[in-house]
Amino acid sequence: MPAADRAPYFVRSFERGLAVIRVFGTDRPELTLSEVARGCDLTRAAARRFLLTLVDLGYVHTDGRVFRLTPRVLELGYAYLSGFTLPEIALPHLKQLAERVGESSSLCVLDGDDIVYVARVPTRRIMTATITVGTRFPAQVTSVGRVILAHLTDEEIDARLKRADPHPLTARTIVSPELLRAELARARSQGYAIVDQELEEGLRSVAAPVRDRAGTVVAAVNIPVHASRNSLESVRRDLLPHLLETVARIEGDLVVTDPVRAVSRDSGTRR
Repeated sequence: MPAADRAPYFVRSFERGLAVIRVFGTDRPELTLSEVARGCDLTRAAARRFLLTLVDLGYVHTDGRVFRLTPRVLELGYAYLSGFTLPEIALPHLKQLAERVGESSSLCVLDGDDIVYVARVPTRRIMTATITVGTRFPAQVTSVGRVILAHLTDEEIDARLKRADPHPLTARTIVSPELLRAELARARSQGYAIVDQELEEGLRSVAAPVRDRAGTVVAAVNIPVHASRNSLESVRRDLLPHLLETVARIEGDLVVTDPVRAVSRDSGTRR
């Protein structure tokens, strides 16, 4: 968001501090001062102040040359994840799915223009990047992202496609807004999405949306596979039915759980 459009209460320094934390990742666990400054578009002096403040607070560790996050950063997301029942509900079903098909399975939600992994059962590593709870990818190039985006309003889809990064991640990545709209329309009509080697060469993934008791799409479950072992036909024939069955069971549990949560919240309010 341009600086001129920000509200008067917006705290620029807080935004920069969060940017310093987010610049670290599984592919960049350790960074020098210069790398942090470049990654956050800060001066070295400003980056140093933010890093040393985070060191004092226990969120960052340094040996004097490189910086890395400490486990304490998990506290920042714990309140959200601990109150978010969906991953807890989905995890047993993801485990059963992974055992049944012999492939990893994950639950993801939409956060801004990214999807975020909130539950995962790995069976083997098939991507260059290590995927854990909290890993993010651009929504439009993932199967989970597309089935969630597909159920947004046309206005929301248009807005997201306008600000999407058109940079292709592989030779197969769809970057045309018109083609992406067509893919989202297909995902909406058929009830699932398959992304074929758009996020990473050799990776195919199939995903289906998860709806809450009101019918709103709140997440998606996927199964990623090696393209060399699984054709598009076999993904549809052998994996998709198990995926849809798993999603139906998760949704069934949500129907039972949501009213209990709602009553609990209402009761607490009335007290």
